[in-house]
Amino acid sequence: MIDNTVFQDKTAVYYTLGCKLNFSETSTIGNILREAGVRTARKGEKADICVVNTCSVTEVADKKCRQAIHRLVRQHPEAFVVVTGCYAQLNPGEVLNIDGVDLVLGAEQKGDLLRYLGDLRKHEEGEAFTTETKDICSFVPSCSRGDRTRFFLKVQDGCDYFCSYCTIPFARGRSRNGTVASLVKQAERVASEGGKEIVLTGVNIGDFGKTTGETFFDLIKALDGVDGIERYRISSIEPNLLTDDIINFVARSNRFMPHFHIPLQSGCDEVLKLMRRRYDTALFASKITKIKAAMPDAFIGVDVIVGMRGETEEYFERGYGFIAGLDVTQLHVFSYSERPGTQALKIEQAVPPDVKHRRSQQLLALSDKKTEAFYTRHAGRMMPVLMEKAKAGAPMHGFTENYIRVEVESDSSLDNRIVLVRLEDFNDDKTALRGVILKDNEI
Repeated sequence: MIDNTVFQDKTAVYYTLGCKLNFSETSTIGNILREAGVRTARKGEKADICVVNTCSVTEVADKKCRQAIHRLVRQHPEAFVVVTGCYAQLNPGEVLNIDGVDLVLGAEQKGDLLRYLGDLRKHEEGEAFTTETKDICSFVPSCSRGDRTRFFLKVQDGCDYFCSYCTIPFARGRSRNGTVASLVKQAERVASEGGKEIVLTGVNIGDFGKTTGETFFDLIKALDGVDGIERYRISSIEPNLLTDDIINFVARSNRFMPHFHIPLQSGCDEVLKLMRRRYDTALFASKITKIKAAMPDAFIGVDVIVGMRGETEEYFERGYGFIAGLDVTQLHVFSYSERPGTQALKIEQAVPPDVKHRRSQQLLALSDKKTEAFYTRHAGRMMPVLMEKAKAGAPMHGFTENYIRVEVESDSSLDNRIVLVRLEDFNDDKTALRGVILKDNEI
């Protein structure tokens, strides 16, 4: 039995590293504590509880997690410090050895953290509770809003793919999901709160349905019928799971936006084999062609990893050429990071850091060129934009249906409204197109 009187009038701070899925899960943890009587600490206030939700996708991510924990311990020296997330699941002992950490919770435990908080007293030695990867099986529903207009709805967790460079299946367990019916109810709650846009998040969302006998296509068809939600975005989907049915449905739908994020990782088939990916460049190219045939103005973001073990200069050049020829909008470029326990470590040829950096810069320059061309093509058009709340004294921003960032003069009355905007030239730092809001144009 949990004694909720322990939590009355306590304060908490939350710190999240990593992906949108982590932010969604931190929001759920915050809701759990809030319902128990804990309020979020005000700026400058010393907290009674610190919750750190960690990432472990790269060695740099691990370092950032340690730095964040040290910083929060210094800022809140009397707080009960809880660390969860991927880094906590993969290296609980390492996290527990950080001065000031009281509790480490793995992937299976974080959704039930009240059970582990006890009386919130700090002890000389902390405790860690984790579960072996094969036994991680719970799906914790999560939906967060954050500071912007968009809501992030977790629809799936875990991964069965075991790519050679990746530790996510070990950190999050096997693929699992909520039911279509439960996720529709969450979307209906977002609509009742005035939310207009939902981003579907997960680890491998195209694999949706492993635990319920449903499919991702079933899910998006059901969500499309929720009144009040005007925009959905699919956060990231594997190319081999992006079916023609999904592409054609998004093209027909008024609610699912012409915006895709598709991991490629390498434009060279030999490197894809080393990565143990489940497609080749021919399949990837065919997906881009199908999207553009159905939605010529679709925004397509692509993940690419540079410097994978075994990526020779010839392989990189071949991959660069393939990517240069794709009709995509933006590249998200990551440098390969050595992760303990992964199969990639068995590949002999490592790529030096300076070579990784050079290759990364080449791809980032290519990305800038493609994004600028995509934005420029839309200058002069009139497009609906969902406006986001602006910071004091700053311009207001929002996004078109196909994810072009638009900057307009600040007007608080426009927050969370979809309005018709004429797109003009780039703003000063080229992060958005300037826009002129048309009169009497709310959509």
